[in-house]
Amino acid sequence: MESYLNQNFDVKAKHSSEEALEKWRNLCGVVKNPKRRFRFTANLSKRYEAAAMRRTNQEKLRIAVLVSKAAFQFISGVAPSDYTVPEEVKAAGFDICADELGSIVESHDVKKLKFHGGVDGLAGKLKASPTEGLSTDAAHLSQRQDLFGINKFAESELKSFWVFVWEALQDMTLMILGVCAFVSLIVGIATEGWPKGSHDGLGIVASILLVVFVTATSDYRQSLQFRDLDKEKKKITVQVTRSGFRQKLSIYDLLPGDIVHLAIGDQVPADGLFLSGFSVVIDESSLTGESEPVMVNAQNPFLLSGTKVQDGSCKMLITTVGMRTQWGKLMATLTEGGDDETPLQVKLNGVATIIGKIGLFFAVVTFAVLVQGMFMRKLSTGTHWIWSGDEALELLEYFAIAVTIVVVAVPEGLPLAVTLSLAFAMKKMMNDKALVRHLAACETMGSATTICSDKTGTLTTNHMTVVKSCICMNVQDVANKGSSLQSEIPESALKLLIQSIFNNTGGEVVVNKHGKTEILGTPTETAILELGLSLGGKFQEERKSYKVIKVEPFNSTKKRMGVVIELPEGGSLRAHTKGASEIVLAACDKVVNSSGEVVPLDEESIKYLNVTINEFANEALRTLCLAYMDLENGFSPDEAIPASGFTCVGIVGIKDPVRAGVKESVELCRRAGITVRMVTGDNINTAKAIARECGILTDDGIAIEGPVFREKSQEELLELIPKIQVMARSSPMDKHTLVKQLRTTFDEVVAVTGDGTNDAPALHEADIGLAMGIAGTEVAKESADVIILDDNFSTIVTVAKWGRSVYINIQKFVQFQLTVNVVALIVNFSSACLTGDAPLTAVQLLWVNMIMDTLGALALATEPPNNELMKRLPVGRRGNFITNAMWRNILGQSVYQFIVIWFLQAKGKSMFGLDGPDSTLMLNTLIFNCFVFCQVFNEISSREMEEIDVFKGILDNYVFVVVIGATVFFQIIIIEFLGTFASTTPLTIVQWIFSIIIGFLGMPIAAGLKMIPV
Repeated sequence: MESYLNQNFDVKAKHSSEEALEKWRNLCGVVKNPKRRFRFTANLSKRYEAAAMRRTNQEKLRIAVLVSKAAFQFISGVAPSDYTVPEEVKAAGFDICADELGSIVESHDVKKLKFHGGVDGLAGKLKASPTEGLSTDAAHLSQRQDLFGINKFAESELKSFWVFVWEALQDMTLMILGVCAFVSLIVGIATEGWPKGSHDGLGIVASILLVVFVTATSDYRQSLQFRDLDKEKKKITVQVTRSGFRQKLSIYDLLPGDIVHLAIGDQVPADGLFLSGFSVVIDESSLTGESEPVMVNAQNPFLLSGTKVQDGSCKMLITTVGMRTQWGKLMATLTEGGDDETPLQVKLNGVATIIGKIGLFFAVVTFAVLVQGMFMRKLSTGTHWIWSGDEALELLEYFAIAVTIVVVAVPEGLPLAVTLSLAFAMKKMMNDKALVRHLAACETMGSATTICSDKTGTLTTNHMTVVKSCICMNVQDVANKGSSLQSEIPESALKLLIQSIFNNTGGEVVVNKHGKTEILGTPTETAILELGLSLGGKFQEERKSYKVIKVEPFNSTKKRMGVVIELPEGGSLRAHTKGASEIVLAACDKVVNSSGEVVPLDEESIKYLNVTINEFANEALRTLCLAYMDLENGFSPDEAIPASGFTCVGIVGIKDPVRAGVKESVELCRRAGITVRMVTGDNINTAKAIARECGILTDDGIAIEGPVFREKSQEELLELIPKIQVMARSSPMDKHTLVKQLRTTFDEVVAVTGDGTNDAPALHEADIGLAMGIAGTEVAKESADVIILDDNFSTIVTVAKWGRSVYINIQKFVQFQLTVNVVALIVNFSSACLTGDAPLTAVQLLWVNMIMDTLGALALATEPPNNELMKRLPVGRRGNFITNAMWRNILGQSVYQFIVIWFLQAKGKSMFGLDGPDSTLMLNTLIFNCFVFCQVFNEISSREMEEIDVFKGILDNYVFVVVIGATVFFQIIIIEFLGTFASTTPLTIVQWIFSIIIGFLGMPIAAGLKMIPV
């Protein structure tokens, strides 16, 4: 079976081809209810629509760009636009409407933009200030929202409970049973009168309604869980200026006229126009399919919603929001396309198909055997041409039994149990600070064999402070010195240092609406800005004193950032740079000495500074070097900032403590067979110190630098990669190469963490991409499968634990359901063949189907994880889903249950002294009761597939206890009170005890089976 499934029902956890998705759908046979079974699979037709829309966008934007380029050349000769402001817009106090704004940006219409007075003119017409932003007055914002719309996309409406009831009724077998029940009612009432003749038909109707309502309730609850998770996925905040204050705002609260601050890695939240900024490069591939990035500046100011900031930073004016944007229209189509189905969903669809075909065959044969037996009886009495109402009802009952065998035999619930388990796990993981973006990541994480983790913010707290410095060649302990450090630095050097800190930064010092000073920016920037403030610097004064000519933001390839400023005295230019200490120091040929003078950087000074860097790094400090150079030969903003010739001002050591609990989590991973590797851009000595503190770097492991790693040949990598535990000074491509090698060459299942824009390729390549919720950029989050909301490594281990829990829970449910399938099939089939009668009726089989399907899934697929899960080795990439241990348990239990039921059929009457007209009914009721109690105790045994103690932690899972309790309660009701409908009769206390003992004996047998090695 496993090889058939791998050949035909095998899809990847990520990036499956459309052909693979189509293939398994076409192979799915014997589907009782397509609407329900394929509810959580991708809608391929909607995806084709989205792809067509993207192609249209691509063409429209390509033409728009060509037209706008041509328009630049002829702009002076253009006749004024004939735009008229609508009256309701005028009445509201604005001079431009939403449609006109939308057409300007979407069509890249330079002519219209020029007519409206450029970006500043549009801001005026929108009654928005480019510096102060919109007013926070609620009435003003509400009026603006009514006129221009909200920044939300059209979503499919939440289905009501009754829609799920209707979909559950679409089950083909239930419909056929419904027809049987209807015919049974008519024939029964016609022959036996009301109410006696209606009992069989009403029993089937009641059973169908019970199955439908329980199924619909379970499905409806799942849909609510997914809706809640979807809302969490879409929570994105941006930096906005309103009433002169910078603040974080949800993208859904943005309005035309808002001033938004964008930085590298952000997603453009709505259509708008560039106001000011540096080196802005936009990736429009998500909207247009074009891989070539677009430069955005004052000449090409158009920013489109849904595109990503690949480089640079800027301020933008929002012009168009929500469904008026192309991204809004595309998103509405994309969301209808749905998520890819997970590998387990597909595999279990395959299992359901195989067993369904077997069940259909057995059902047809059972019906044929029962009908043949009836005809033989009639032939022997010569009444084959004469049919009574009772005989017609008997024939109908045979047909109903055959159909019900299909109901029980086709395990439609298998693929849906995966979704149930994943929905449950995702909801719980949300509480554990992990937001799952793609369903498949849940189950894949359970198979992970390697975690490649960042250092900063994941293994460490990301609360950074400068604790040591080497300014003007003097090493100082900043943590103990505090503000007294200012007096120990020469005045000229102090001025240079403050100039460098406050101008060469991606952060900002602002006064919030409560009047308090607040530092905005990454933890590294915050630490350095705090140092600048402690040295007596004033951020706003510094920024106003110098004109910024060019900014080169930090990126993980160059490992440094730079700025060129114009000095007020004489208009001369100066470049500042800061970044990885050894890289910036290598670009320096001079240094500021202890007297504040600039002197050449000789061998002795270089050695002293390198020793200082290593000392800081060995103390697990992150080191940065600050340097400057005067650009005496002039500089053009189109040029790159020089790469050498700088003067070293100083080196700072930044403390970023290791998170509590990381060492224990790394040890837990090691015991669970998961290798943890640290991949960081930091200095190798800092990385090694932190890795040792975390327990990642062991005596037999290797720490390597990115530049060394990328020079290795494939043969060297084969030997080296298994030993690598730390990679320092790595570039994004080093990370990508390591992940690709681990996945393809070593067949590992790899989880990778990332927070920056440049991490996107590695996150995309990994089996599970884990983005950081706090420090992560929108680009990283978009490429990830799971977002770690608290940026904590321990949360990643929790995700792995939940992943294993999902995988094992589904295995438990499959084991339980296949056991019921096998026994129910064989019992009814063999009984029909040998005795000409089926001991389990249609109503009874429907009840059994509900126990094993919806209720069984609820009980077994929602088991919470336990610590024992992390003591097992991971499944890995090639593990069989239905293991030998599962087959052992299934076959062992099936044989036991089959023997018990056959024994009762053969010897039951004599054993319990049953005789008289009701003896067969009494015996069949006893068989039915024993069969159900066998399933109840087998469900408890299925809690563990290898462990003998199945009661451990049973009370922690209240769902399991409630399901078992409800099953037993309703079984008593069915036997004792609903005999007329369910074809049962009340049992004696001895028979009840016997039924329970027979069921319970399955548990020691299950325990014995677990001792058999496989």
